[in-house]
Amino acid sequence: MALKLTDVSLSYGSFILGPLDVAFETGVTAVIGPSGSGKSTLLQLVAGFERPDTGTITLDGRRIDRLPPEERSVGMVFQNYALFPHLSVRENLAFGEAPTADAQETVEMLEIGDLLDRSPETLSGGEKQRVALARALVSDPSVLLLDEPLASLDAPIRRRLRFELRDVLADLDVPVVYVTHDQDEAAVVGDRVTIVHDGSVVQSGPFEGVFEAPDTAFVAEFLGMENVLYGTVIATDGTETTVDVGPTEVVATGVIGTTDAAVAVHPDDITLSQDGKRCGPNALRCTVRRVIGHHAGGTAILDCEELGQITASLTAADAEELRGGTERVASFDPAAARVTKP
Repeated sequence: MALKLTDVSLSYGSFILGPLDVAFETGVTAVIGPSGSGKSTLLQLVAGFERPDTGTITLDGRRIDRLPPEERSVGMVFQNYALFPHLSVRENLAFGEAPTADAQETVEMLEIGDLLDRSPETLSGGEKQRVALARALVSDPSVLLLDEPLASLDAPIRRRLRFELRDVLADLDVPVVYVTHDQDEAAVVGDRVTIVHDGSVVQSGPFEGVFEAPDTAFVAEFLGMENVLYGTVIATDGTETTVDVGPTEVVATGVIGTTDAAVAVHPDDITLSQDGKRCGPNALRCTVRRVIGHHAGGTAILDCEELGQITASLTAADAEELRGGTERVASFDPAAARVTKP
């Protein structure tokens, strides 16, 4: 089973979504990206609440973009759950239940049996989330769409429920498109990831592959490799690339087909020392601007030569000891850095 969007575009006001060419296979694909990038609009197009200006949407080879929402076999869980307040949980599930669905199995799987005679208004956020998911599942959809289903919950509940949600979604034999702004949630729930930026899909693939080899500086930075150095490729050996970033040269893993380049490094992979002689090829002389402590350690904000600001993760002991104005050498292993298109 595959959901495919081919040359799909939609414009409203000054915003243009697409043209999109993306496929969602059986399994869970997390769709992430900045606010306003078009994630929810993509779901609206698949569900039939919006009509594309161009392109086609097919489900297992059958075109659905010209069908009304009720004929698309698409289930959707909204951010606000959209439960009918005047109906009991049991009646909410019965609304739209498919003849082929096993409602009792769904009720048991989501552990909502004791909620069936209650009104949605009496449910907690977590209970509403499970009921909304159950209602979508008993429609026996060929595609399941979830639009920020945990966003309205408190952080501790959200962290717990994302693991429960992962277990439920992993057992479904249909494409699941899961929109979220939370990258940790996406990594827990999704098998694959699609990143949307300014109305375009900028990268898709298995989570590990995208995290290990971001295509662009935007993708790298969005995924947490927030230290990005821009420069020019001066050499490559087929596995690593040397980039002139201005005051120095740095070496990173990967090869790109352009002269302009960016080198991205996660703060966790930055090491600080007082002497750069033994730091390897990627040593940047910096001044500590600020140290921010937190429960797991800390973060150093650094001014590095002509390269601007970079950040480095600190242990609790280092965060306690380091002071603003201190001179340090920031270094990183080439294996921990990725060269991308700028």
